[in-house]
Amino acid sequence: MKLKFGTVEENVVTREEFSLEKAKEVLKDEVIAVLGYGVQGPGQALNLKDNGFNVIVGQRKNSKTWDKAVDDGWVPGVTLFELEEAAQKGTILQYLLSDAGQIALWPTVKKHLTPGKALYFSHGFGVTYKDKTGIVPPKDVDVILVAPKGSGTSLRRMFVEGRGLNSSYAIYQDATGKAKERVTALGIGVGSGYLFETDFYKEVTSDLTGERGTLMGAIQGIFAAQYEVLRANGHTPSEAFNETVEELTQSLMPLVAENGMDWMYANCSTTAQRGALDWWKPFRDATKPVFEELYSSVKEGKEAVKSIDSNSKDDYRSKLEGELQELRESEMWQAGAVVRKLRPENN
Repeated sequence: MKLKFGTVEENVVTREEFSLEKAKEVLKDEVIAVLGYGVQGPGQALNLKDNGFNVIVGQRKNSKTWDKAVDDGWVPGVTLFELEEAAQKGTILQYLLSDAGQIALWPTVKKHLTPGKALYFSHGFGVTYKDKTGIVPPKDVDVILVAPKGSGTSLRRMFVEGRGLNSSYAIYQDATGKAKERVTALGIGVGSGYLFETDFYKEVTSDLTGERGTLMGAIQGIFAAQYEVLRANGHTPSEAFNETVEELTQSLMPLVAENGMDWMYANCSTTAQRGALDWWKPFRDATKPVFEELYSSVKEGKEAVKSIDSNSKDDYRSKLEGELQELRESEMWQAGAVVRKLRPENN
């Protein structure tokens, strides 16, 4: 259906328009092979299984994620297979390995993309940057995308709670004439609340910008800056953390999620309203050049090159752990660990 977002009309698919029953009818003869059981794999695979689809999982044997899949109820030799065997068995291959993992496994997966199959992504990276990744799908398969707007953990948690996480969808290649039905059915099957239309290029550029920006990178930077200013001016760690992170995540952002920023402003104290209205534009003006620089880096492919070069190195995991340790052991997040334990629901 067509829905207006502000003044712009967009194509959106809702559960009312495309029911779960219709999705199961569309995919009744398909074997959905979820390749990869890391970030998105568990949530999407379990949601599809619980919704009644024919799902198998492909993962490296004798790995932590193989063991996790077994713990989640996937049965070796029945619904859990080595990656290549799952790729051979599947008619829809959900390619949910990391970007570096997709590059490494591509020669193996490509030979099992026989005519009429579908290649499914949850990120436009591999295909959009094909000159760097080498991922060029055969012309006789459907190439589709469903990208949940959140982590696989959130997708699963919201599904179990009877809710849904909105997702984007895209069609890169319709070889069978069934790509639109397939991608819509899969989007409903993995637990999307609604699906909004995009393309592979727009998905990856907005995603790389978002995760480096307000979703992760920028928000951590802003948290750190405010926390450090408060601490430098004599505020205790608990006070600095509560005023920087805890109140935002536990009180204010839920109100924004429910009703919007304007409603949240209207339901805060007049002092808070005045200050927020006076200061949001200076913060926008200060950070907009950084976002413009970030978007240019994404658009020019620089961020893709950085990701591929870094994530493909043998020591990537050990270096990642070191960087995460720096965050984990910072005073701000050490304070956060204590504050979380003190929440009423944890006592």
